[in-house]
Amino acid sequence: MFDVLIIGGGVSGVSCALILGSAQQKPFMSDKKIGIITHQKNSSLQEALFNNAYGVPEGKLGAEILVESTTHLSETYPHITQIANEKAIRVAVIYPNFTVFTNKNTYQTKNIVVGIGSANTFAIEGLLQYVEPHKKSIPEKQRIQLSNTDHKVTDGIYVAGTLAGWRSQLAIAAGSGAAVATDLLTLWNNGIQTHAHDSTR
Repeated sequence: MFDVLIIGGGVSGVSCALILGSAQQKPFMSDKKIGIITHQKNSSLQEALFNNAYGVPEGKLGAEILVESTTHLSETYPHITQIANEKAIRVAVIYPNFTVFTNKNTYQTKNIVVGIGSANTFAIEGLLQYVEPHKKSIPEKQRIQLSNTDHKVTDGIYVAGTLAGWRSQLAIAAGSGAAVATDLLTLWNNGIQTHAHDSTR
């Protein structure tokens, strides 16, 4: 049983996992099990080139970031379970928990974060009722988002990145994933606002 299972190994999903991973020393995190399905084949980063992203070297390829980010996650926060080469296809509610079905396995989780792209090919059964037109994309692109309020779709289900209705910029997607992570940390800290920072102090 995961306390949270993140669906998506792109910017928003991995950013969420990194923040959760960095909070491992907080007392309320001692028993938390975190997983991420790192399916990346449909990530918009596959063809991206970055010259305008803060902290990213000029000319950096998105395809490189995809590989480096999951390596960074596994090396720095090995307690987070990475599930590679699987694609989420269905979510079922078994109150108060969820079952996530992939093309290969089944996982139980208390919370879900969906951080995949906003293409209208979105096809995760059990979440289709939350699909609506993307509010910040031009209609011709036929982008979609999951209906949400401040990243929360419904109890236990969160959405991050472009699928949350944000524009397609690396910095925005990363911030969106981090925002969801801090919401989860606050939830697990009995509602007391919290976040995670690494420091040289």
